[in-house]
This record gives sequence, C-alpha cells and structure tokens, in this order.
Amino acid sequence: MKIDKILTEIDEMGDAHAGSSADTPIREDAFELSDIEKVALIKDDVKKIMETLGLDLTDDSLQGTPQRVAKMFVNEIFSGLDPANKPKASTFENKYKYGEMLVEKNITVYSTCEHHLLPIVGKAHVAYISKGRVIGLSKMNRIVDYFAKRPQVQERMTMQIVQELQRALGTPDVACVIDAKHLCVNSRGIRDIESSTVTSEFGGAFKNKEVKREFLDYIKLDTTFS
Repeated sequence: MKIDKILTEIDEMGDAHAGSSADTPIREDAFELSDIEKVALIKDDVKKIMETLGLDLTDDSLQGTPQRVAKMFVNEIFSGLDPANKPKASTFENKYKYGEMLVEKNITVYSTCEHHLLPIVGKAHVAYISKGRVIGLSKMNRIVDYFAKRPQVQERMTMQIVQELQRALGTPDVACVIDAKHLCVNSRGIRDIESSTVTSEFGGAFKNKEVKREFLDYIKLDTTFS
C-alpha cells in the first residue's frame, strides 16, 4: 500500500476509533475459576455445539476435539485475558542517548475477532521516541502478542498496545499501525479475500505530520534479507 494512500485513509478515519473504551470488556468474576475448571466447562459446551450440529463424537477424529478446543481457548488464543500472563515490560536507562525513533516493524499478529470468533491475521508496526528509557525489542513483540491473545476489535488492540508502551516507557511518543485480514470478512459474509483492515494510534510527537510520515516511511522500507 502506497504511503500517500495510508495517510489518506488515516486522515479519513480521523480520531473516531479513539472514542471507544480501550479496555477489554471482562466481568469482575472472570478469574474466580481456575484454568482447569474453565477447560472442563468449555469442553462440555463445545461438545454440545458439535452434537447440535449433528457430528458423531464417537468418531476417532472428533472425540478429542472438545478437549482440544477448550485447552486452546484457555491456554493459547485467549490467554491474554488473564493479567497473570501479561509480559513484564522491563525498561532500561537510555545511556547511549539515542534520540531518534525506534521502529519494530512486521510483528506478526494472530488474534480473534470478538464478533464471530474467527481469526485476525496480520502485521503490527510499533515505534517510540525515548524520553530517557528504552525497552527490549522482544518485549515489544510480547506486548503485541499479549493483547492479540483475546477476543478483539482491531481498533481497541491498537490502542491497548500504544497505551501499554506509553506506561512502560513513561512517554506519550508511541505509535502503532496494524494491517490485518479478518476471516469474518474473508471467509464468510461478503467473502472478500483481498481486503485488509488498517488501524493506527499516534501518541505525542507522532501526531506531528512530519514525524508520522517518517514512521510510515520506515514501515515501507524493504527489510528482506537473503
């Protein structure tokens, strides 16, 4: 996607996506059950769904599916719901006084649309400008992965990533762009396999048009190595 087109789309979106809550809607009693208890309950629910669909769960290929799905929900694709799984965003003093933006691009995003529980697959591009603290590169990937591993709306996920990095680094100068395919669009409904969704959140200095463009130019760079 050309950089001018990205800028145009961002300008057209404006700040509308920033008006909604950045908090994932979780009940207060969400963590009263243990993971083992959740797996057992979800297993029964998945079994009922499959039986309602008319599937024969005595078949060798299907009989273990309810257990596999339940474990996947709790321990893998929705593990980001549990604050206990939140990565420690350790930061360090910027002793080398690096004052330019740092960009971590092409971070793989695997998430789940909260409307149809179908996959969201794409790339996140994250940047910040240090105000005295820096963060390990892998921590940026882990923060993206943590917020992706829950039922999500892409706009909210983008905001959550930025806000978490702002808290960790003690600076508003953080930005994130996510470009992802939603299987709820690609595989059902309109079934448009070519379209993708681009969301962005620009904080602090990144609201400046020139800084924003510099960040987007970095995203465009070919960093393929052979």
